[in-house]
Amino acid sequence: SSGINAEYGVVNYTNRSGKSDIPESLLLKSYLAATTCAVGVAVGLNKATVKLPPLVGRFVPFVAVASANCVNIPMMRQSELVNGIDVVDENGAVVGQSKAAAKSAIVQVVLSRIIMATPGMALTPVIMDTLDTKTKLFKGRAWLAAPVQVGLVGFILTFATPLACAVFEQNSSISVKNLETNIQDKLRETGSEAKFLTFNKGL
Repeated sequence: SSGINAEYGVVNYTNRSGKSDIPESLLLKSYLAATTCAVGVAVGLNKATVKLPPLVGRFVPFVAVASANCVNIPMMRQSELVNGIDVVDENGAVVGQSKAAAKSAIVQVVLSRIIMATPGMALTPVIMDTLDTKTKLFKGRAWLAAPVQVGLVGFILTFATPLACAVFEQNSSISVKNLETNIQDKLRETGSEAKFLTFNKGL
């Protein structure tokens, strides 16, 4: 399941900031890296938690997904880290391309994706463990566990997704003093007194 989840990471490319482009070769490398990371973490943790309580093992997918996001999103949006993303002034005019803004955008997206996964992948194991140990719901009906788990995750994501996306503003701001020297120089040359510029962080 961790591998399948990593495949969803291709969406990170379409949800990148602005018009940033990426070669198909890098897209493939990013996909393989994220999938390898997710599956590797899942397999490793599954082995490490064999002798631990079942509830601990149920949290393995969450750790795998969080790890995959930390690898997948920066790699899918690597061109932004290399070339920068547009930073605009209060009038919407593009002042330049900033790598610092790109780093901030990617960090925000990684955090929001982890936040998005947390309710479904943290609450679901507890609920499933309770249903498994405290009730007879799955006694003689082991096949029922999978659809119940998928239903729970889907229901929770219905609310977690928009909330997680709203944690950081779509058009985030960054202090001019944290931007590259060339952008600061350009603002001074134009007589701008802007203290902050904004950028599209992507999703």
